[in-house]
Amino acid sequence: MKIFVKAKPSSKKETVTPIDDSHFIIAVKAPAREGKATIAIAEALAAHCNVPFSRVRLVSGFSSKEKVFEIV
Repeated sequence: MKIFVKAKPSSKKETVTPIDDSHFIIAVKAPAREGKATIAIAEALAAHCNVPFSRVRLVSGFSSKEKVFEIV
């Protein structure tokens, strides 16, 4: 299943806001440096979907605010 995420790094609060079944806005406290925000977003997405972190894979958008994850 592909999940489309709009990332909001360096936020004051960590939130996962679903738009529909496959689109989310995820805000994390981690900065957008060295992939820290991407990892935090993947962890938040895994927790929201009740799957292990190892099942969440980044498909595209490593250095973009628009990211596509896949849950395998």
